[in-house]
Amino acid sequence: MSNIMTEPTCIEFNDVVAGYKDFMILNKLSFKAKRGTITLLLGPNGAGKSTVLKTLFGLLKPRQGSIKLDGVDIAGATQKSLLAQGIAFVPQGRNLFGQLSVFQNLELGGITLGMKTTHERIPEVLEFFPRVKERIHSQASALSGGEQKQLEIGRALLLRPKVLLIDEPSIGLSPILVQDVFKLLRKLADQGTTVLMVEQNVKSALKIADEAVALESGRLVLHKPASELLSDPNIEHLFLGGARPAAALVPEAVV
Repeated sequence: MSNIMTEPTCIEFNDVVAGYKDFMILNKLSFKAKRGTITLLLGPNGAGKSTVLKTLFGLLKPRQGSIKLDGVDIAGATQKSLLAQGIAFVPQGRNLFGQLSVFQNLELGGITLGMKTTHERIPEVLEFFPRVKERIHSQASALSGGEQKQLEIGRALLLRPKVLLIDEPSIGLSPILVQDVFKLLRKLADQGTTVLMVEQNVKSALKIADEAVALESGRLVLHKPASELLSDPNIEHLFLGGARPAAALVPEAVV
């Protein structure tokens, strides 16, 4: 895993307020994610984890605060601009064109690159996913749930993103496929990609993450190395709801 102390900051939230119409979900949220690391977002339902990803990817515009990519404020930028700057998003659920082939779905993933570049990159992406490669001409709807999720991730990787946002990648996958996806995310981070992940399979995700950021009511309540949190007896409170993390944990937060 990365030596976090020596890595520069890639993503930085500063007092970000965001939500839907009059309902605010993120309440002056501030945290940092280092380059080439996996940051796992934790918290009970409604804590604001997925909202962080959506706001970072431009699906929601912050009402207040700044979001910086390598020191440049990108708050409110369009998704097209964010894609061009190297941010890719794999949302929760299935987001494929079912009646199109695997190859055609990959082509659409590279639409901002142009067909020549896309066709050059598709073979390198498929090397990560041998099973998807075997089914390159099959309809996307004919793939298993695990293969569909791999295709979604592959489509994002066409952009060679510097930042990969991924929301609940393990949903609907077998334990073996979950581990395959986690290993891939770890490999990408080790190669320099910054990964922000929301994941319900918390203990397994902590094993491959570098940092853990816990949210409650859209605010930061804890930020510490994932390895430390993995052995913390209060971990259940962070993602199953219940009581707020013990007060003794909060002063240790790295903001």
